Amino acid sequence: MEHEMPKVTRDSLMTLEAYAKARPEFRKKVIEHKKHRTVHLGEHVTLLFEDELTVRYQIQEMLRIEKIFEEEGIEHELEAYNPLIPDGRNLKATMLIEYEDADVRKRELAKLIGIEDKVWVQVEGSPKVYAIADEDLERENEEKTSSVHFMRFELTEDMAAALKYGVPLSIGVDHANYKASQEPVSAETRAALVGDLA
Repeated sequence: MEHEMPKVTRDSLMTLEAYAKARPEFRKKVIEHKKHRTVHLGEHVTLLFEDELTVRYQIQEMLRIEKIFEEEGIEHELEAYNPLIPDGRNLKATMLIEYEDADVRKRELAKLIGIEDKVWVQVEGSPKVYAIADEDLERENEEKTSSVHFMRFELTEDMAAALKYGVPLSIGVDHANYKASQEPVSAETRAALVGDLA
């Protein structure tokens, strides 16, 4: 039976008051949940694989920071963030490129144009699947790439079935100026990501 990963709905969100109370516990839960959904590629690239919980947290945090409580504003956040939730045949991730020093960051981002298209996942025995990045957004310019990218990886039925069966998963990036990978990722991360597949 195919099941889509649930989207975040208006009803699943807490009011600002309720969230203020629940936030410490909820944050703890989300941080724990993200542990196995976070993949570090070398020292400067991190992928966070999103799902309903990570996205709901982001929406709640946005509503809190922006103090949004009107329907229209809430709907707007839902429309912006819900596409980050995988829909049964793909994995979706936010990629962060991190350099502490601002000058270094600027210089490195200039060398990393196109990196978001060079990120891959690979189910053992299948070809690499490269990211489809920043579909709704213009995230780079001629001078540098952005430090945040959104990406999805489309898997075939066979890849999904193999992953569920227990085949190892590797994740990496092979840009000319930045190469790193986890081959394979930990069993915990693999298990967490298998949960995203219908």
